[in-house]
Amino acid sequence: MARLHIELDEEKIVELASKGLTQKQIAAIFSCSVDTLQRNYAVSIKTGWELRNGSLMQKQFEVAMSGNPTMLIWLGKQYLDQRDKSEVRNENQPRYSLDDSPRPAEDNNSALPIQ
Repeated sequence: MARLHIELDEEKIVELASKGLTQKQIAAIFSCSVDTLQRNYAVSIKTGWELRNGSLMQKQFEVAMSGNPTMLIWLGKQYLDQRDKSEVRNENQPRYSLDDSPRPAEDNNSALPIQ
C-alpha cells in the first residue's frame, strides 16, 4: 500500500530552518514525521540552514569590524588560518645539563667519602 503524500509549504520550511529550528521542531509544527521532512524536504531544510549560517556570519563580521577584539581574533583563526603562538617543550629532556648542575664547594666537608 502506498503512503499518503503530504504537501507542506516549502517556503515556510525554509523560513523556519533559517531561524534555527531543528527538523524535529519543524516536523512538530507541520504535524508530520521527521522522516517525511528528510525524505521530501531535505533541500528546503538545508537551504534554510545555509541562510541561517550566512546571517550569523554577517553579524559576526559586523561585530568584528566594529572593533571587537575577540571576534577579530576568532574570525582570523577561522578564515585566515591564524593561530596562537604555542611553545612546544619536550618533557623527556633533562631539566639541566651536566654542566649546569650545582657542584659542592671544594672546602665543603659535606661530601661523603667513597669506600
